This record gives sequence, C-alpha cells and structure tokens, in this order.
Amino acid sequence: MSTLAHIFEAAGMATIVLGSIKEQVEATAPPRALYCDFPLGRPLGEPLDPEFQHRVLESAFRLLEAKEPIIEEYDMSIPDNGDEILACPLPPRHDPDLHPALDEVRGLRPAYERAVEKYGNRIGMGRIVQLEDLEEAIMALIRVTEGVPWKEAGIPGVPSRVSQDIRGYYETASLELSENAPRAWTGTRWFLKNTEAGKVLMAARQAMADSGANQPIWFYMTPGDD
Repeated sequence: MSTLAHIFEAAGMATIVLGSIKEQVEATAPPRALYCDFPLGRPLGEPLDPEFQHRVLESAFRLLEAKEPIIEEYDMSIPDNGDEILACPLPPRHDPDLHPALDEVRGLRPAYERAVEKYGNRIGMGRIVQLEDLEEAIMALIRVTEGVPWKEAGIPGVPSRVSQDIRGYYETASLELSENAPRAWTGTRWFLKNTEAGKVLMAARQAMADSGANQPIWFYMTPGDD
C-alpha cells in the first residue's frame, strides 16, 4: 500500500495509509499514515460500530492537512486475544448418509442467507466459488484427503482462493449464529478448529504438503501458520 501511495502521490493524488503493523508502516514510509494498534483485518476497529469507525476515518483525513510526510498513531488500541475462539453453535446432523462437512454446509444455509440479507456479502464469498458450487468445492477437498492428487480432484480454482470462499461462507453464517460480533480472526479460528469443513480443509492442506505440492499452493489455504 505504501508503494502505491508514493505512485499516486507522484501523479498528484493525495493518499492516506492505514496500518496495523507499526514497524511495517515506519519501514515503508508512506507520505501520510495513520497507525492503528488494531487486530489485523480490522483497519477501522470494531465491526458494527460506525461511530468508532467514523472517528478513525476523521483522524485519518486530518492528515491531509500535513505539509510534510507524517505517521500518526491513533490514540486508542484494541487488543487481539490470539486464543479466543468464537462461541458459535453448529446445526445438528440431518442426513447421516452425507459426508459430515456437506451435511454441515447444508445446515448452515439458512443462517448464511439471513446474514447476507442483514449485512450483505462482505466477507468475500463468490470470487471463485459461487454459492451453488460450494458443496462441489468441498467435495473436491474431500477427494484430496482420500488420496486424489489435488490437480485431479476438481478444485475449482486456486486452492487458497477456494478455501477463502469456503471460509467466507462459514464466517458469514457465524454473524447470524453468534451472540456478539466476532473479534478479529475468531471466526477463522472457529471455522478451522470447530467445523467439519475446516477439518477437511486442514486435512487437504496437509495431504497436499505431504504429496510434495509446491508450498505456495497449499500454505496459503489458511492464514498464517494455522
């Protein structure tokens, strides 16, 4: 982002960078930056809190008045509890003849649709996997866990992006099922550790790694080192 900021500034466009990693912001030296000590993925702070988000934006826009390069620190931090996992109930098994992950996906469909109607599809599903193709995408990962080479399993695109869409479906549904707005990454931790589809994804990722697939192909199927 800082590199793009310099390019846009050279073309005469004023820019502001919002950053959550102080060392990175300082090292890349953007023309104007607001460092916010917030969890990664939450550049404006708490979700569903427009008043707080507007205050962050107001602080950022004030930097346009600066005559020299400036990095300012927002005066409030938000801790991220790395051990926190979302408390989110999953639907009971409905069809014992289905793979548990596919049964789970179907059970979550009403919650997903309610969340989309309420909040919009903001988490990112649909870039690669459309809703009607979700079960087949998960089935492709199941085939990988059963020993089918990933290139032959029918994964409908780059594995990392497919996994993001599957995770997006679950995290969208979790907005409707959880009592409170999930903190940063808690939805992801819940998906990977508590859901059948998350278990399939992790097992497929490991199978791809064990088969000797190039690291970027499988590593980025989950964020960080999960």
